[in-house]
Amino acid sequence: MNKSIEFYFDFGSPTSYLAYNRLKQVNDKYGVDFELKPVLLGGLFKATSNNSPAVVMPKAIWMDIDMNRYAQRFNIKFKQNPFFPINTMMLMRGALVAKEINCFENYVETIYNAMWKEPKNLADITILSDVLSKAGLNAEAIMEGVQQVTIKDELKSLTSAAVDRGLFGCPTMFYDGEFFFGQDRIFFIEELIEDERAQQQKLTN
Repeated sequence: MNKSIEFYFDFGSPTSYLAYNRLKQVNDKYGVDFELKPVLLGGLFKATSNNSPAVVMPKAIWMDIDMNRYAQRFNIKFKQNPFFPINTMMLMRGALVAKEINCFENYVETIYNAMWKEPKNLADITILSDVLSKAGLNAEAIMEGVQQVTIKDELKSLTSAAVDRGLFGCPTMFYDGEFFFGQDRIFFIEELIEDERAQQQKLTN
């Protein structure tokens, strides 16, 4: 049985968007699934005294260039969101609601595309609801669900558990117990997968 990749993400992280699309490519190439794990990036930063690269202007300028290089390298459609930074608390809670009502993968794809493929101001509730509805999602149920105490507590709990596991930012991935941070480290996971396939091939010969 193939192992899966654990993928911790927040919609507000453009590098997580790039990682999400790269992991889809890894899945297509190797048949290795990835498990989506929503967390609140701001919560990770606060718990670990970390800061967004966006607050360090020279780094932010470099990242903008580098992310576009990366997107072109792997043929990923990517646009900077002119409304960035956007508070993603509601969006991340929405992911948990979507999981409850069985539309999680559609929700994740929809929100990621509206953040970084065809950027929209998802901090505007009217725009967010319209985006969800056009994707065939139950916007009313999701918008109501994000106000539930159980959903709020679950996001806090998932973020706290991620910190306990060593997370300090997104995207973070685990494969076969190993920790990988950043979309630009996915090639290490690919190397592990290829090594495993080579070992399996030797055993069958």
